[in-house]
Amino acid sequence: MCGITGWMTHDGSLIEERLLKHMTNQIAHRGPDGDGYFNGGDVGLGHRRLSIIDLDGGKQPMYCDQKEVVLSYNGEIYNYQTLRQELEGLGHQFKTSSDTEVVLCSYKQWGEACVERFRGMFAFAIWDGGKQSLLLARDRVGIKPLHYSFLPSGDFIFASELKAILAHDNVPRVLRLDALEDYLTLGYVPDPKTILEHVHKLPPASTMVLVKGSKQPQIRTYWTPGFNEHVQALSVQEDLLPHLEEAVRMRMIADVPLGAFLSGGVDSSAVVGLMAKNSTKKVETCAIGFDDPDYDESGHAQVVADHFNTSHRFRLVSATDSELIDKMADVFDEPFADASALPTYRVCALAREKVTVALSGDGGDELFAGYRRHKFHMAEETMRSKLPLAIRQPVFGTLGSLYPKLDWAPQFLRAKTTFEALSRTSAQAYCHSVSRTSDRERTKLHSSRMTKLLNGYHPHERFEELADEVKGQDALTTIQYIDFKTYLPGDILTKVDRTSMANSLEVRVPILDHKFVEWGFRVPPKNRIVEGSGKAIFKGALRGFLPEHIIDRKKRGFVAPTVNWMRDELSNDVRALAKSKIFTDSGLFNVKTIKRLAEEHISGVRDHHTTLWSLIMLERSLTKLNVQIPTA
Repeated sequence: MCGITGWMTHDGSLIEERLLKHMTNQIAHRGPDGDGYFNGGDVGLGHRRLSIIDLDGGKQPMYCDQKEVVLSYNGEIYNYQTLRQELEGLGHQFKTSSDTEVVLCSYKQWGEACVERFRGMFAFAIWDGGKQSLLLARDRVGIKPLHYSFLPSGDFIFASELKAILAHDNVPRVLRLDALEDYLTLGYVPDPKTILEHVHKLPPASTMVLVKGSKQPQIRTYWTPGFNEHVQALSVQEDLLPHLEEAVRMRMIADVPLGAFLSGGVDSSAVVGLMAKNSTKKVETCAIGFDDPDYDESGHAQVVADHFNTSHRFRLVSATDSELIDKMADVFDEPFADASALPTYRVCALAREKVTVALSGDGGDELFAGYRRHKFHMAEETMRSKLPLAIRQPVFGTLGSLYPKLDWAPQFLRAKTTFEALSRTSAQAYCHSVSRTSDRERTKLHSSRMTKLLNGYHPHERFEELADEVKGQDALTTIQYIDFKTYLPGDILTKVDRTSMANSLEVRVPILDHKFVEWGFRVPPKNRIVEGSGKAIFKGALRGFLPEHIIDRKKRGFVAPTVNWMRDELSNDVRALAKSKIFTDSGLFNVKTIKRLAEEHISGVRDHHTTLWSLIMLERSLTKLNVQIPTA
């Protein structure tokens, strides 16, 4: 696993190698084992290496044809040995045993279409001197990141992380207001946006080709999960573990120590069990426990570790890990409000003490409909299907505005959110259900200037676009597709990539193997949620393989207790938000609303913890970024 950077001038002027190296060194944590550079005059590539496969022979940038074609690559191609055999049959000769050389030769053989043959996680850049073009590519589900920017001069730069982009002297740091609104709604900035106007993310499953001298890159989507051909539920249940086992087995190839995260949930337990089945020695597993028993699930992890006889390590950490808050702003660069990033960072640090590669169980909830919001949305969809929007909008919209917000009440009495969801289209309602801060509260955070500058923009526009891409699909598949394009790459995979790479740890995610994803999306919707239980077919396939109580126990997220934390240890930080220069001087926020939210939460009158946590992380991030506020 590695970090990559690059720079191509627009007018043929020479790149500054000193500056390219400075950019690359900003992401040294992604590759502590060495660096390398290609300087072609007006084109340069940088690389930081974390050695995983062919420790001596896989150095980068890697060249062929007298440096005519040059590669800087971040990732792992798990089917590289099969591809190598095919390429050798086509006449290619190899000097190393690395997957990097397979990527390079695949490009020589198949051009841009080589990405369609790769099974793995990757972000890479290939400079083709013959074509005078730069190819950028990102894996199908967005496990590995790639950022880029066109500078005011017309020069083009790219890097694995935003901090490397911002190391260039001439990147404008203008705040992107619709991205800010996305963040306040979702808790992250979704692809292809970043929090800055002039920096973008290459979307998952995309390639970009930029010919030298052009400002018009050609961006192409090369993959989307198929939905149309459903498989029989019985065969799915019988075939699921063998399919997943293949994905796990492929990800156990490494020339360095390898282990796994073990939370005690169904997904990570399944991955660990399949690793144990395919290993000749004990699997290295690790888990984090919290000093707050209400949030500590380490006992479940120990049960699974005992069941599969793993070499298990456990560390108790503070559930209120305040020293990491500022660290997270450095790790993520742009604002990121998922508080589970804190314990994820700690478990990555623990894993890195023994291993260089760890497998995780991420992706199961997105693929097999495991989130509570999935079943709630489907229940609401029953009502939406019976009444047209023209009736629902005024009726439920009025009820939603009149019904009190009962944070303290049992779930069945909290009808305000449901009424609001029923007054919307299906895609708008799903955006509403995943929002950290509701429309009614978010508009109160806006100053009149912010409202004017947004000019009616709403984050649900992206949800509507994605729903249109799969128009005709059932409602459950539609919202899962939306998750795959927004929440999965924007939140889950960003969290895992940044926290693991900050600890120089490679994380592999077998459940998100694209062949397994394609197969999983063919499961009929009726078999994903059964009698109100999500991931039904997945859990059914695991019976007899995992301990029963691990399968049947109530799902809990890997979270930090931010509700009470902000009423106690962080109360001063919460109150200080209303005095922060980020909020007072930008002219974008209603500071009185921030003060009200803080006081209501600290006093226990209302629960505003998700909004306040978003504001804390926003304040930390924008301060470090030193952003410029747009004037119009």
